[in-house]
Amino acid sequence: MRVALVHHTKLPVEGYGGTERVVVSLAAGLVALGHEVTLLAPPGTTVPNVRHVAVPGRQLHDAATDLTPFLPDGTEIVHAFYPLKVAPAVPHVWTLEGTTKPGVTRPPNTIYVSADHAARHGSTSFVYNGLDPAELRFQAKKGDYDLFLGRLHTIKGWRWAVEGARKAGRRIVVAGGWRPTLSLSVRFVGEVGGAKKAALLAGARLFWMPAIWDEPFGLTLIEALWSGTPVLGTRRGALPEVLSDDVAGFGDTLEELVAAIPGAEAKDPAACRARAERWFGHLRMAEEYVRFYRGWLRDGVLPAGERTR
Repeated sequence: MRVALVHHTKLPVEGYGGTERVVVSLAAGLVALGHEVTLLAPPGTTVPNVRHVAVPGRQLHDAATDLTPFLPDGTEIVHAFYPLKVAPAVPHVWTLEGTTKPGVTRPPNTIYVSADHAARHGSTSFVYNGLDPAELRFQAKKGDYDLFLGRLHTIKGWRWAVEGARKAGRRIVVAGGWRPTLSLSVRFVGEVGGAKKAALLAGARLFWMPAIWDEPFGLTLIEALWSGTPVLGTRRGALPEVLSDDVAGFGDTLEELVAAIPGAEAKDPAACRARAERWFGHLRMAEEYVRFYRGWLRDGVLPAGERTR
C-alpha cells in the first residue's frame, strides 16, 4: 500500500515523546512489511526509509490547510495522528491518543488505542500502540530501585508512587519533566530519553503506574514490559487490558498497591517481554493498521480491534 502518515511535530522527538514515537515505530513497521510510506511533518524530520514531505510553517496546525497538494501521486490512504479539519482528496483515518470531553462525538474514521478507550467513545475500533523493540533493552537481573516514568501530573499517580515506595521502605527513581520537592529516598532524574531511559527501564525491579484516571493506553507500560520489568498499577482505563496477572500487580488504593508489591516484584521478566512481543510490537501494530486501512477503503467502515487475552 501507499500510505501517508501525518504528524504536526518534527520527528524523531527529542527527549521522551509519546505519540511521536508511535508514529516513527509505525513508519518502520509499515516499511518492514513492504509498504510505501510518506511522512508529512515539519521541516527537519529525519525518519529512515520513508519519503519526507516537509509541510512549511504552521500549516499542519492550521485548521484550513488542505494536505492534498502535499500528497504524492498514488497515495491510497492518509493516516493522521490529530483530527484534520479539511479532508484530503483521498480517504483518510486518524488515531486519537488522548481523551474526549463529554458530549463530543468523534467521526467514524477515528481509531482508538485500546478496547476500553474505544468503548468509552461508543466504538469497537482500536489498534494497540506498539514500539520497535530496538529502542529498548531487556534485562532479567534488576537493580535496587523502583521507577516512575512519565508526566508529573496528578492523574498519572506519581505522588502515589512516591508515597507507596516510602511506606514500603523502597528506593524509587522518578523521571519527569519538572522537579518536585521530594524526600531523600527519592532520586529525581528529570526528563529522560534514548539510552538513559532504556537503562532505567531495564534496571528497575518494579515500574509504578498508579493511574488515577482512565488511561487510554499508557505507552510507558509497554516500555516496561519490553524491558522485562513488572508493573504495579491501578485498574483504571486500559491498564487491566494492556497488563495481565502474570506481569503485573494491581491495587485500587494506595494501601492495596503497597500490599501488592511483593507479588508484583516476583513476576518473571521473561513473561513481561513475551507479552510485549505478542501484543505490542511495531510489526503487529503495522499489520493491524493495514487491516484497518483496507477495511476503510473497501467498506467505509473500520473493523473491530483484537483485544489482548
